Amino acid sequence: MLEYDFNKYEPLNKKIRKKQISKNEDFRDKFLIICLLIFILILSLKGKNIKVFKTSKVCLCAVAKEENKYIREFIEHYKNYDIDKIYLYDNNDKNGEKFEDVIDDYIKNGFVELIDYKGIKNPQISSYNDCYKRYNKLYDWLIFFDIDEFIYLKEFTSFKSFLNDKRFDKCNRVQFNWIFFTDNNLLYYEDKPVRERFTEREPKAKGKKSGGEQGIKSVIRGNINNFEITSAHILNRHTRSCNGFGKRKKVKSVITTESDFDFYYIEHYYCKSTEEFINNKLKKSDVFFKEDVNMVKIKVYFGYNKITKEKIDLIEKETKYNLSMYRNEVKR
Repeated sequence: MLEYDFNKYEPLNKKIRKKQISKNEDFRDKFLIICLLIFILILSLKGKNIKVFKTSKVCLCAVAKEENKYIREFIEHYKNYDIDKIYLYDNNDKNGEKFEDVIDDYIKNGFVELIDYKGIKNPQISSYNDCYKRYNKLYDWLIFFDIDEFIYLKEFTSFKSFLNDKRFDKCNRVQFNWIFFTDNNLLYYEDKPVRERFTEREPKAKGKKSGGEQGIKSVIRGNINNFEITSAHILNRHTRSCNGFGKRKKVKSVITTESDFDFYYIEHYYCKSTEEFINNKLKKSDVFFKEDVNMVKIKVYFGYNKITKEKIDLIEKETKYNLSMYRNEVKR
């Protein structure tokens, strides 16, 4: 039987191993150099404010009082639209409702953060400024909507993806038009979702100047230095503003035009049922109005809803206001 002397091949084996090690080291060095170049490139692009594999972080800021009947539906709507967090400014009375009673699970898992704003009068502008100052460095976009405002985006299921679209690269503020929804001729509250109970758009909404479809609310880009919110609707008129198509718009009031109500808008449930209108708008302090201007609110209510004897009777009974002028409308 043949015998092999493996020892005589040892120098060759060492040479092969040495060559393999050298190849491995050469590959490692090239890999490290490539990684370093990619890292330098990303830093360079970041300095030029160019998005690289970027997904926007988005939060929502809202102030709310006595909204326990509606707050869960609102939160789940925006969770389904893929925002990262809701900062909820709790403006309830100190001995009043507690949001923890209805959304404690969202508070515990961190999706909602409650901020104590109890007892503060006219809280909207101050809470919006507080939210922006606290969190604008953490988010690419901050949304400022009310509990009765639900975004609709036809071609997007994610608000983050919508705002991350290149059409908004040169925009600092994006505005969305309201569409008012009527009371559906309902007198009283029902324990069902708002968007299920009220399905009728106010009759004037299709292109006519009713005001309902032209009022706006806004979303603002984060990380703007020395930014101050001066309007609950426009936020700040001096920012670079766009509509939902990324078209630059100069807005001087809360009323604007040129919205496409088949593509994007805010569903605005200002009125709800007559009973809810009385409790939410006439008996509860409203952030938009001072003193006793309930008759103005009643005018708004009947401007968007059918005037009936039953509605007039209920409002007069609960508020003691004289609505004879509307009774005359019913008789005509």
